[in-house]
Amino acid sequence: MEQQDMNDSSCILTSQSDATMTITLNRPDVRNAMSTLLIDELERSIIEAGKSEARTLVIEGTDPCFCAGMDLKTAGSEPTAMREMLHGLARVMIAIRNLEIPVIARVQGAAIGGGCGLMTACDFAITHPDAKLGYPEVDHGICPAVVTPWLVRKIGAGRARALLLMGGTITGAHALEIGLVTELAPREQLGEAVEALVERLAKGGRSALATTKRWLNEVEGSKLETELARGADLSADVLEGPEAQERLARPRKR
Repeated sequence: MEQQDMNDSSCILTSQSDATMTITLNRPDVRNAMSTLLIDELERSIIEAGKSEARTLVIEGTDPCFCAGMDLKTAGSEPTAMREMLHGLARVMIAIRNLEIPVIARVQGAAIGGGCGLMTACDFAITHPDAKLGYPEVDHGICPAVVTPWLVRKIGAGRARALLLMGGTITGAHALEIGLVTELAPREQLGEAVEALVERLAKGGRSALATTKRWLNEVEGSKLETELARGADLSADVLEGPEAQERLARPRKR
């Protein structure tokens, strides 16, 4: 039985079907870019998922994108507000890590910057070969520090260094090659691929999965929270500087 709109926020939708909770980023007019409200509601929804009977959590975006990252209109008009948003993103990623159930990112469209960081924080990410993924922050004069700790843990320091310093984006197919995502499926079959993974995870013991996640977190190290907070401040410092502000003020190419 499916329950819809458990969270009535306009920018976050939640639903539950059987033992799976789904959180949908719902700002399609701005490609699901993260605002202060979206980040706050997302964090609350993730925490609620941990208190529910759900065995898995799926995070997705309203078509056509997964998440275009931080709302750069805020970055240009209220750069100091971005510091709070960046720390909010850090808290969201920690909330995902601390969940004792597996978290799956259903990446049906572009995942850019902080949106790609959100995807990377999930235990699994499924996308299609032509999806647009990556961290183009340096192209805008922005430092992607807040996502760096996750990326290094996900794909290794060398690949993370190349990806972040090069900027731009990569395809879903390339992302699979470097370990940024865990699975590819044709776009029209993405839902079925996520359902198959949900069914596979449901076969695992709840206590066994929870203990495994806690142990993985411990093995990864306890400094992640501190690193993410420091990364948020570094990103904010650069974003508030003249180089980033000048680049953000430039007319966007359509």
